[in-house]
Amino acid sequence: MRKLVIDKAGVKHNLTVIKEKAAGAVIYGVLTGDGGGAGVVPMARLLRAEGIGRFAVYDVGEAKALREAGFVDEEILMLRSTTDREELEQLVDLGVVCTISSVDTGLALNALAENRATVACAHIQVDTGMGFGGFLVSEPEKILLAYRSLPNVALEGIYTQLHSIKLNDPETGHQLDQFHQVLDAIHDAGFETGIVHAAGSFTLLHNSNARLDGVRAGSAILGRCRRTMDDRLKTIGAGEAPLAEVRWLPKGHTIGTDRPVVLKKPTRVAVLPVGYLNGFGLTRPRESGFWAMLAQWRHAKRRTVRVGGQRLRVIGPIGATETLLNATNVKCSAGDLATFDIDPIFARGFVREFR
Repeated sequence: MRKLVIDKAGVKHNLTVIKEKAAGAVIYGVLTGDGGGAGVVPMARLLRAEGIGRFAVYDVGEAKALREAGFVDEEILMLRSTTDREELEQLVDLGVVCTISSVDTGLALNALAENRATVACAHIQVDTGMGFGGFLVSEPEKILLAYRSLPNVALEGIYTQLHSIKLNDPETGHQLDQFHQVLDAIHDAGFETGIVHAAGSFTLLHNSNARLDGVRAGSAILGRCRRTMDDRLKTIGAGEAPLAEVRWLPKGHTIGTDRPVVLKKPTRVAVLPVGYLNGFGLTRPRESGFWAMLAQWRHAKRRTVRVGGQRLRVIGPIGATETLLNATNVKCSAGDLATFDIDPIFARGFVREFR
């Protein structure tokens, strides 16, 4: 049986780092992508046990799963706007804090709430340069229109997303300046903004100026965000699977289907029944450019699997459902348990287990 192991102690350690960096700011546990691949509900339970009571999702199904699992009083923020009536009805029924990113999305939410004789809660989204959604900073009058013209919507917060490509990125500072200009315009018009948040995982860890009233921590919880040498996070997510077979292959034998490799000498190989279709070897996009590509290539060349305290190097390209390991100088046999790093967001065909 293939297992995806989530280390609870490691998650708690990462949350300690996140809380320290948040410095008292409200923390939203971002559970998009099925809790980063760790599972929305089990991850939320672990976060709640560590004092996190606000969550952010990107899908109605994620919000529904949380409510049905007993997260009744916790705030759930939808990090995506919508004008779809069916989605809006579900979000209002679930008591989710919606996102308003335009005049149209605000009017759609207000009309639904008015028809139900209720008040829906929402945060304003501001686009400071990401482009995925939000009011443009160059159109503050539209943002003020939302504060003036939506009587059935309680605007409880406002947020933006930051590029956060690298440390000390001047673009991040420019985005923050633009965001503060929007906040000033709202305050000058006599309105309260509620909770103000801009920092995601990387910015939370490395830019205290972006902390504001709240922060959003997602990939940092699993240590799967852009990493730096001193971030103190632990990488969470390990796979387990028994070796399917161990055998000798002769010199000159070819292995692999994509860019096959010719063995230069007799080699004892172990077959790991895990491949790229299971998420093995897949990584999230990091910084681009030649040096980033070189670093990724070197990492792939050094990829290993652990068996009984020993490390077996991957031979050749990772297959769709199987991967070959060099077991020439390693004592192992079929059925021995192999452990390996795997990003939970890509893991497929595994039974999740929190330990």
